[in-house]
Amino acid sequence: MKKLNFGAGPCILPQSVFEESAKAVLDFNGDGLSILEISHRSKSFEAVIDEARQLLLELMGLSDSEYVALFLHGGASLQFAMIPYNFLRSKAAYVDTGVWSQKAISEAQTIAAVEVLASSKESGYRIIPPIPPISAEFDYLHLTTNNTIYGTQFHQFPEVAPIPLIADMSSDIFSTPRDYSKFDLIYAGAQKNIGPAGTTIVVIKRSLLESTNSVNRFKILDYAQHVKADSMLNTPTVFSIYASLLNLRWLKSNTLEAIYAANDEKASLLYKTIDLFDWIKPFADPSSRSIMNVTFTIDNSDHAALFDHYCNKYDIHGLKGHRLVGGYRASLYNALSIESVKRLTDTFEEVNKHV
Repeated sequence: MKKLNFGAGPCILPQSVFEESAKAVLDFNGDGLSILEISHRSKSFEAVIDEARQLLLELMGLSDSEYVALFLHGGASLQFAMIPYNFLRSKAAYVDTGVWSQKAISEAQTIAAVEVLASSKESGYRIIPPIPPISAEFDYLHLTTNNTIYGTQFHQFPEVAPIPLIADMSSDIFSTPRDYSKFDLIYAGAQKNIGPAGTTIVVIKRSLLESTNSVNRFKILDYAQHVKADSMLNTPTVFSIYASLLNLRWLKSNTLEAIYAANDEKASLLYKTIDLFDWIKPFADPSSRSIMNVTFTIDNSDHAALFDHYCNKYDIHGLKGHRLVGGYRASLYNALSIESVKRLTDTFEEVNKHV
């Protein structure tokens, strides 16, 4: 029986991506060199990163005359710092929906003033809070589109123009069609729906680049310098970018519309099953449920032990909830099959016979 990975961190990717990446580790493009050893300045890799950046914009429906795509280091965590470093002058607005937005807020507060425009902290981050009208006084509005720890997700976005809208999409990018043109800067750690851990994508509106903070001088933190260097201001993460390219090709061939239909089917099936049984407690409010991360608890220790037993029996892995909230978390990233979710729901059904 194939092991199933519902893990929220470095996650499942399409089998074709695993296979093609593995081949490239031994011999990339028939060049007699491994993807792990080719020069990032070689024509072979330049073709890889150029195509990957083009596909990012294409999948988002964005023009390269208006936006630029980058592959950088440091995960979303570095972006928490780079964004205020480049764009925060007097005051920025943030929406607090959990740990990752809190980390972003904390970094921004080291630069200048931050106003938390909306927060779901009082509810234990079980809901996406309503966002009030936004004043033009802010340098930008920042939000986290999906919250892996709590299983909540934005299903619509505020109109904030002329204020720049910046979003951390690390855990739900390309899970559903979106109007990406609503955003001035989008960033995401690759390790959910883009590729393996190691690289980070940043897509920036060119007009926003014109407003970078000229006071700050560290080149490695300057978006304009990374754009000028074509994502090669320092050595890029060659293997991670190549694997990301393979996955971006897979996304394009499947279409985001079909990807979303599959994701919606998976999430609907799992939520429907969880809602059937009173011994399972969903964490997120129904209005804010994520289609990527389904969070729940099993308060009865005997029932939890029985569930754990059957998950182990049926090779279902990666369900442990985040250490901050405990419980369980089933991550339904793009490459996870509906058959995998059915095995999980069948497991719930089997446990229910014994509770």
